Amino acid sequence: MFDTLSRGFRNARLKLQGKTELSESDITDALRDVRVSLLEADVSLDVAKDFLDRVKARSLGQVVTLKAKNTPFQVTPADHFIKSCYDELEALMGPVDNSLALDGKPAIIMMVGLQGSGKTTTAGKLAKRLQGQGKKPMLVAADVYRPAAIDQLVTLGRKLNVPVFSIKGMNPVQLCSLAVTQARNVGRDVIIFDTAGRLALDETLMSELEQIREKTQPDNILFVCDAMIGQDAVRTAAEFDRRLSFSGFVLTKLDGDARGGAAVSIKAVTGKPVKFLGMGEGLDKLEDFRPQGLASRILGFGDVVGLMSDFERVIDKDKAEKDAEKMLQGHFTYDDFQAQLKMIKQMGSLKEVMGKLPFMDEVMSQVPEEALDDYELVKVEAVMQSMTNQERRNPDILSEARFRRIAKGSGRPLKEVQELHQRFNMTRTMMKEVGSMTGMLGGGMNPRALQQKMAQYAQQAGMAGMPGMPAMQGGNAMQLTKAQIEARRKKAKEAKQARKKQRR
Repeated sequence: MFDTLSRGFRNARLKLQGKTELSESDITDALRDVRVSLLEADVSLDVAKDFLDRVKARSLGQVVTLKAKNTPFQVTPADHFIKSCYDELEALMGPVDNSLALDGKPAIIMMVGLQGSGKTTTAGKLAKRLQGQGKKPMLVAADVYRPAAIDQLVTLGRKLNVPVFSIKGMNPVQLCSLAVTQARNVGRDVIIFDTAGRLALDETLMSELEQIREKTQPDNILFVCDAMIGQDAVRTAAEFDRRLSFSGFVLTKLDGDARGGAAVSIKAVTGKPVKFLGMGEGLDKLEDFRPQGLASRILGFGDVVGLMSDFERVIDKDKAEKDAEKMLQGHFTYDDFQAQLKMIKQMGSLKEVMGKLPFMDEVMSQVPEEALDDYELVKVEAVMQSMTNQERRNPDILSEARFRRIAKGSGRPLKEVQELHQRFNMTRTMMKEVGSMTGMLGGGMNPRALQQKMAQYAQQAGMAGMPGMPAMQGGNAMQLTKAQIEARRKKAKEAKQARKKQRR
């Protein structure tokens, strides 16, 4: 996500390293890379121009001095430039407005957008979110022209235990009007209309949506927008807003888009806030829109706040603290590792989780695609599931004979099983040493020794240092050549296509 945007800001930062003051030529040269990335990422030309002008005005000639504990120190021009970019990106995408008007009796939420934008799935995600807030939602299948949409909504309703209102063959305007009456009769306090879409804008669609709005007076109209269609998303949104005056956006499929231009420019072009992000297929994958988090990820600093929110959603805090203490004492078993993998899968794809870690963008750009393939986690799980309960609880009893049995049972090569166990032991040893160095286990804090030890493990293992990461030939991921990376990506693509054929 945001690979195209991030590349320009990363190149600009590198060009400014070592500068003592930012001249106009320095800024112009750095912003050239940013401008190219903005346009390649489908950011509107006018939005890109205004953004670059503001960053240039804030950065030109600046030498910034800050104080920490009464000791002045100087921030580099490159740091100040990135801070200017961060502030302007946040202002461009904000301010935050994740509110929904839910005072109606019942409150009505109308989902609109083109066909294929993700309206039906988003309606289900929104229903689950409202359930978590103590509301009693009802879904309305108002897309009567596409039977698959009705079936999909009924399936989602069944999963959520939420009623779905649908009458075959009825006019959508009349259907929505009857749904409001039905919701009052059965005590439902929120209604979500899943309206029809088209492959492109047309008068018939817009007229129908206007009639539904006039007849039911919805409290919220949310435009569901596929972020992958770039500038077309912005133009389509502007026309929907002109005809319907919607409340805000839900951006979907943002996790599948390397550009991200719609997320950056859609607020500036329409003036309407982005309220939620659809970041996956799961019904719990509807995130609050946070401009700070997106700005930070675009600039390559991850999104720690978003990552912590993901953790809080899937972990038991008390259990996590006990598990962390065990790991720092070196008591780490395959049962513990299996529980960690399960938690990571609940948080999202491996690439999504890694993308929220600070400074991972440069590392991930040099890591072969197969290293972040979720199928790697499936292979690791297969190996652990082929172990006995005793082996998972006491990894030290594993031997060559046991490895051969595990490899046969999991369908994985013997070498792969052995490498997994080597990385597992490396992680266990590392965590024990980290625990002793940080003073968490009663010892004194030794920052220099800790830094040296972490660097040593990173050099030895690269991305393969943690057992959940696949082994990488050559040791350090950062030392791979461009040719090696391309060869591995090609190999991974071929393997993925082969797996698809096998499934068929």
